[in-house]
Amino acid sequence: MVKFYSEKDGFIILKIKAVPNSSKNEICGILDDVLKVKIKAPAVENKANEELVKYFSKLLKIPKSSVILKSGATSKLKTICLENCTIDKINNVCANINL
Repeated sequence: MVKFYSEKDGFIILKIKAVPNSSKNEICGILDDVLKVKIKAPAVENKANEELVKYFSKLLKIPKSSVILKSGATSKLKTICLENCTIDKINNVCANINL
């Protein structure tokens, strides 16, 4: 499996390519070393970023405050830091969606 995540200083770092204005929120797959994620919200006034944070919070069952947009606020390529999350949780989510 290609690693779209890493661990650093107690955080899990995800590399994401966001696709806003999609029909639903979903993880589409791995493209190179980046996780491709469709987001319903438009890329206007930070709505897609907020939706992305909510989506990962719900998906991983962690508080929204534990999902931190580290970089890429105005780009499709984003880096997200996850606090209070484990590599096992990431691997379980990947297994459940056949990644």
